[in-house]
Amino acid sequence: MSKLPELVTAIPGPKALEVIAKDHRFVSPSYTRSYPFVARRGEGAIVEDVDGNRFLDFNAGIAVCSTGHCHPDVVRAIQEQAADLIHMSGTDFYYSHMADVASTLESLIPYGKPWKAYYGNSGAEAVEAAMKLARHHTGRQHFIAFHNAFHGRTMGALSLTNSKPVQRKGFSPLVPGVTHVPFPNMYRDGDTCGSDAVRYIRDVVLHTTLNPDEVAAIVVETVQGEGGYLVPPPDFYPQLQELAREHGILIVADEVQCGSGRTGKMFAFEHFDFEPDIFTLAKGVASGMPLGVMMARAELMDWEPGSHASTFGGNPVCLAAAAATLRLLEDKYLANCSRVGEFLFDGARRLMDTLPVVGDVRGLGLMIGIEFVRDRETKEMIPAFRDAVVEECFRRGLLVLGAGPSTIRLSPPLLVDQDQCRFALDTLGAAIAAVSD
Repeated sequence: MSKLPELVTAIPGPKALEVIAKDHRFVSPSYTRSYPFVARRGEGAIVEDVDGNRFLDFNAGIAVCSTGHCHPDVVRAIQEQAADLIHMSGTDFYYSHMADVASTLESLIPYGKPWKAYYGNSGAEAVEAAMKLARHHTGRQHFIAFHNAFHGRTMGALSLTNSKPVQRKGFSPLVPGVTHVPFPNMYRDGDTCGSDAVRYIRDVVLHTTLNPDEVAAIVVETVQGEGGYLVPPPDFYPQLQELAREHGILIVADEVQCGSGRTGKMFAFEHFDFEPDIFTLAKGVASGMPLGVMMARAELMDWEPGSHASTFGGNPVCLAAAAATLRLLEDKYLANCSRVGEFLFDGARRLMDTLPVVGDVRGLGLMIGIEFVRDRETKEMIPAFRDAVVEECFRRGLLVLGAGPSTIRLSPPLLVDQDQCRFALDTLGAAIAAVSD
């Protein structure tokens, strides 16, 4: 398969239209589809639709296909494991994969402490497990989470989520005990936003709203994903950690989107002077197989058998994919993510030279956000413009998605190369110019 896109029919093509019509008839309308792409197969950073049109995928299945689509090492691991054992339920029985992957993950954490893993099937399940463990261990009931955060759509995770009203509409009452606070936004709030955010928690929330002795955990995306690919300032996490430890509050780092090598390091918290008590992984950790992981410092995981479990979580096939993924990330894709991510970031920043509508470019590794504004002085968001650019990129063979009200996210597979990044940058620039006319 070519490493660059090729469009051979009208978009969407006739077969795609048939699938979309059938989908509208039989599938829940709750799914969000930004444009009419109907996938058939993928290889590396290229995906092909049912009509034979090939697209450059700068979504990676929403930051899931970290090693690319159908990496041969991952496919081989899945096939070999499926031939031996697909399911035995780690809830009730043992198999080596669960301890092996947990041991590998512990070895990758830079703090030299013992950790334990809990396995689920998704990021939301990992977050639910983190919430339950935090309450169980501390005996406290309250959580602090952040505005614009996305932690999942199950009821506990949704209670932490604060991204879009539609995600919560019609589902109240949610799990009680969650208080939301501002997340640092350097583009809009300046260099002191990290200190300001911690000061708000300390002087307002813990002074007027919550008793610190009743707060189980602060739950935070290390780099905000759905909220707009927001990277907090370097001083935010050290101050947040100091405040949390002063009051015996745990910190849960949600690394479902920003972890598993996405930022150029295995875990995004490695970019900061910051040691979470619990963190969650999913999406890219198994290259597309459904796996969620909740990692906690070993002494925190003091719940007894039966407290929490999952029939399918951490099944052998998904863990085989995870083991192959972690090897690939360590061997080559972390380095590629840093190197090519810098190239992509610099190219995206250059768009600002000729396109005034590009207000900000931010990110780490291959997790880059481009925010559109009507005017760089007022920084007024223009969601409709962003949506039109996403659609225009699709028409030109590039798959991207939005994040936050007015931002496009660039999150390609971590094996993407510079030629593919050049195509993406050229296409993105042309799409922005076309929508601006």
